[in-house]
Amino acid sequence: MSIRLIAAGLLCAACAKPPAGPKPGEGFLPVPGGKIWYRVVGSGVKTPLLLLHGGPGAPSSYLNSLAALSDDRPVVFYDQLGAGRSDPLTDTTLMTIERHIRELDSLRSALGLREIHLLGHSWGSMLAMDYLLTKPAGVRSVVFGSSVMSAGRWQRDADSLKRFLPDSFEVAIAKHEAAGTTDSPEYQAATTAYYQRFVYLKPLAPAEGDSARFGGEVYRYMWGPSEFRATGTLKNYERVDRLKELSLPILFTAGEFDEGTPWAHADYQRMAPGSKLEIVKGAAHLTMLDQPAAYVAVIRRFLAEVEARP
Repeated sequence: MSIRLIAAGLLCAACAKPPAGPKPGEGFLPVPGGKIWYRVVGSGVKTPLLLLHGGPGAPSSYLNSLAALSDDRPVVFYDQLGAGRSDPLTDTTLMTIERHIRELDSLRSALGLREIHLLGHSWGSMLAMDYLLTKPAGVRSVVFGSSVMSAGRWQRDADSLKRFLPDSFEVAIAKHEAAGTTDSPEYQAATTAYYQRFVYLKPLAPAEGDSARFGGEVYRYMWGPSEFRATGTLKNYERVDRLKELSLPILFTAGEFDEGTPWAHADYQRMAPGSKLEIVKGAAHLTMLDQPAAYVAVIRRFLAEVEARP
């Protein structure tokens, strides 16, 4: 081959456009059990960021502040089946991590998400972890936000945090959990007091709480009656010892007053070689609502660092 042809080939390669990302917009995707809703924001050329919301059953709307990252890349939101704008889910045989993984694979395939950054928050971190353990192709990095790598550790930390509540709330929690009356107003009042200290520090706007679109059936079956009481299928979830199996860039984030405590995340970070940890000041579990600008800056910096690597 002549020097001229080689040079022309190199020039062609240099001028090639990056692969097209998913188109901005929203829609529905059929999956086993119903249809899931998704939304793509932004059309920049950088690697898309795919978001896994918490719950299980919380609508993805509370993650909306992360749309600020769409100035240079697509940001992909979706409501898992049984949550938000997606179809309701009442079939407990579909309330499994394995089905959620298949759902995630279906979304990536449908939107052409060959390469992604992954961000899983709360329960979404559990889903992200188990998804990564299947060794999917094309995941450049993961953010484990306010994560649950150990349901046992979460429960023990919650028991410690409940001691910061007034004694009357602690008594009410113990009484109604023992009696199985966690739907009582007294238990719900104690739950609200806990949430206002360790889940969100700022009052939730209607669209952020979106309680009418919360998948309570999925939440109760997979997790339990409250954030501090695990009785569902996830109560024995333990993945700390498997963090060492991950070989991609990892960022752990937590709020200063997070129910997923900073000290738990420091332990997780030590178990994941080469990972990083960022604690967001003045925030609880919903860091992206309590301190949206600071949280977006943390994620933006991490993604830039990953993409600057050779």
